[in-house]
Amino acid sequence: MTEAAGAGRNTEAVSRFVEHFAAQLVEAGLPRMPARVFAALLASDTGTLTSAELGEQLQISPAAVSGAVRYLAQVHMVSREREPGSRRERYRVHSDQWYEALTNRNAIIKRWEDALREGVTSLGADSPAGRRLAETLAFFEFVETEVEAMMERWRVHRDKMFGRD
Repeated sequence: MTEAAGAGRNTEAVSRFVEHFAAQLVEAGLPRMPARVFAALLASDTGTLTSAELGEQLQISPAAVSGAVRYLAQVHMVSREREPGSRRERYRVHSDQWYEALTNRNAIIKRWEDALREGVTSLGADSPAGRRLAETLAFFEFVETEVEAMMERWRVHRDKMFGRD
């Protein structure tokens, strides 16, 4: 039995969970293969699996694992680690992956805000397009403020529920 299933776990039940949760992630916009890899990592006891373990569990090729992990690393949902004394990499999902993913989205929102400000200036704040861009900018500024406040409330809540890391 692989680590992915965990000692004493029903591998079919684990597989059903992985596929079901991955389907939910796909429905929310995550590509299918990264969603499956992420769900498999999330379901592993250690939160880490090798490419071979992922391929075996999900019945996918090494190339599919590589592409999925590359995508997940770019969006800060997993990280790569070298096994000590080995060339093999392990892929890790962290307990704060949702926090990290949302926090990193904040940097994207800031870039969008900069582009929108430039657009408002270029198009003229009084033009219909300029007003539309200004409203979009105001929306993203509002979201940015709300996400920052929500993340702080989450840290406090998490610490109460699970203790500090």
